[in-house]
Amino acid sequence: MAEADDVRTGTRSSRVEVRNANLKRAIGILGPGIVTGAADDDPSGIATYTQTGAQFGYGQLWTALWMLPLLTAVQEACGRIGNVTGKGLAAVIKSRYNLRALRALVTLLLVANVINIGADIGAVAASEHLVIPVPSAVLAVVFTAVLLSVEIRFSYRRYARVLKWLTLALLAYPATALLVAEPWARIAKATFVPHLQLSASFFYVLTAVIGTTISPYMFFWQASQEVEERQARAVRSLRDVRLDNAAGMFNSQAIAWAIIVVGATVLHAHGVTTVNSAAAAAKALRPLVKTFPHAGVLAEALFAFGVTVLGMLAVPVLAGSAAYAVSEARGWPEGLDLTPKAGRNFYGIITLAMLLGLVFTVIGVNPVAALVFAAVVNAVVSVPLLWVILRLSSDQSLMGQARSGRLSKAVLFVSFLGVAASALAAVIPLLH
Repeated sequence: MAEADDVRTGTRSSRVEVRNANLKRAIGILGPGIVTGAADDDPSGIATYTQTGAQFGYGQLWTALWMLPLLTAVQEACGRIGNVTGKGLAAVIKSRYNLRALRALVTLLLVANVINIGADIGAVAASEHLVIPVPSAVLAVVFTAVLLSVEIRFSYRRYARVLKWLTLALLAYPATALLVAEPWARIAKATFVPHLQLSASFFYVLTAVIGTTISPYMFFWQASQEVEERQARAVRSLRDVRLDNAAGMFNSQAIAWAIIVVGATVLHAHGVTTVNSAAAAAKALRPLVKTFPHAGVLAEALFAFGVTVLGMLAVPVLAGSAAYAVSEARGWPEGLDLTPKAGRNFYGIITLAMLLGLVFTVIGVNPVAALVFAAVVNAVVSVPLLWVILRLSSDQSLMGQARSGRLSKAVLFVSFLGVAASALAAVIPLLH
């Protein structure tokens, strides 16, 4: 009998060890994909998703689901390029296209990133101002200085490892969605069935949603991070790259869906159709803390914390992706593990991008309007980059057996067409 108990105990112990080993491996797989997915829901994303929920209710909720396969395919292709070639996206473009094409693409990336950095810094400062009685301009300067010192002095890999857990603050949105009485049948229909309105404002915000979801900085960042993973440890299997990427992109779109639902239910349904300040965006979270005294203050504090954490995660990604692109184009040493001396050019680009973004903030542009505009710019800049990614990932001489298959090429082509169409629909009315 004792022997039987020992056998059962040993079996249970073995099962626990296997489960622990599997869990450790699953967590170990998570890397560039999960961080990129978290950075995708940056302050620009929060503002854009909240705005579409407030302005159009559930009218653009379908974008969260329908964009998921497109986003996943694009980021998987970028990660695969970096994993297989051992080069960042700009370096691969440099080897396959002429220098003029590379300069044009890198310039577009820099413009989009600086606008996005400025909008994100402004949003963080405006959000912090809700709970800290200090002028937003001062908060923007302090935030930028802290980010620069952290990104230059410390390993971003360790820094991001902490921050990706702090992004759990975004769970406040699905929690709010579940606390509020929701028209779930209507929400389900809006999630699966696309809806369009033939108006310039609808297509402008729709393009912003697409641009804040499929963003140029994510393309360069994920490819370069796969290269750093390859240098720091070993070449990851394509299976691990895809699992990591799928987890990150699913998480990104699930949060986007929840933010739109909350914006529609809490704001749009109560007559708030324009989100033009951080305080207005923070009102979306009030139902979560309504059981506490001073619910408005708590909602603003929770919103400020979430935006700040996401800004700390996303702004270094934006500046870093610009630095990777320029350094690869110029042949400079690159990487976030370089010492300040060895990586002076790389860190110089990061510093310049953040300072230009800070100037964009300090001149007094409305942060929420700037965030939505930055998302539209991202969509426009993404168009030529998506075509290049489609060509590169399908090139057998470059990718070998890891080249894109029929499904990947089809989804990437649909992504290119969809982003191009939305960018045209948003930009053409502005030209008249």
